[in-house]
Amino acid sequence: MNNRLVRWGVYVLIAIAFAVACAFLANWQFDRNESRAEQLSLVESNYDATPITLTEAIDADGSFDAEDEWHPVLLRGEYLTDEQVLVRNRPHGGTSAFEVLVPFRDADGRVFIVNRGWVPPGEGANPDAIPEPPAGSVDVTVRLRPGEPLPTSGRSAPEGQVPTIHLPSIAATTPGEVITSAYGLLVSEDPAPDTALGGFDSPTEDPGPHLSYAIQWILFALMGFIFIGYMIRTEIQKHREESEGRPVQAKKHRRRDHDADAEDEMLDDIDARV
Repeated sequence: MNNRLVRWGVYVLIAIAFAVACAFLANWQFDRNESRAEQLSLVESNYDATPITLTEAIDADGSFDAEDEWHPVLLRGEYLTDEQVLVRNRPHGGTSAFEVLVPFRDADGRVFIVNRGWVPPGEGANPDAIPEPPAGSVDVTVRLRPGEPLPTSGRSAPEGQVPTIHLPSIAATTPGEVITSAYGLLVSEDPAPDTALGGFDSPTEDPGPHLSYAIQWILFALMGFIFIGYMIRTEIQKHREESEGRPVQAKKHRRRDHDADAEDEMLDDIDARV
């Protein structure tokens, strides 16, 4: 009995440990679901808002409020076409495309990085052709996006290209006061260019599977206790059946022995008469 109690205690400890792990994973998925909900709310409130100026969007110290992500910004100035940079390995059109970053000098004197769109890969290391931005003074509407970190793998890119939109790295090779807290995804240009680049899709409204995953982990935790309870109940039932079955089996065995003795006596009587 003591051995069974120890074994059942181990079963319960395993179920508790499994439930703790499931609770941790469920909480992680709840956090991810909440974060995704905040992102969707931000897109809904900012994506089609009235454009603001760069001065309103980016403070004088260059800081960027995360609550302004996706908000349209109206730039007035000119492109610095000689400082154009390509971002490699971007998933567009089913290919590893290039996104075209062109610094833009705004009327407030600062330089803001504009992502004008994407072009497909070419035969060599660079695209076969990159449409030029409008020359001279131009009005550009963009949507604010935060910069990206450097790749953790340490991968680099050829000259004139970057592996990610890491704004400090781009600013290091761009003249002027470059804003490094955010860049802009192109919405429109006035005047329009002769040839447009590939555009950007609207952000998805899919909330993702995080909530359903969280509920699944909770159910897994409950199933762990149910399974352990089932194992313990099965052992108890098996032990009870074994305990109740031994006397019955012994009784049947004695009855068979008695019947055999009776048969032997009958045979002896017959032999004696013969």
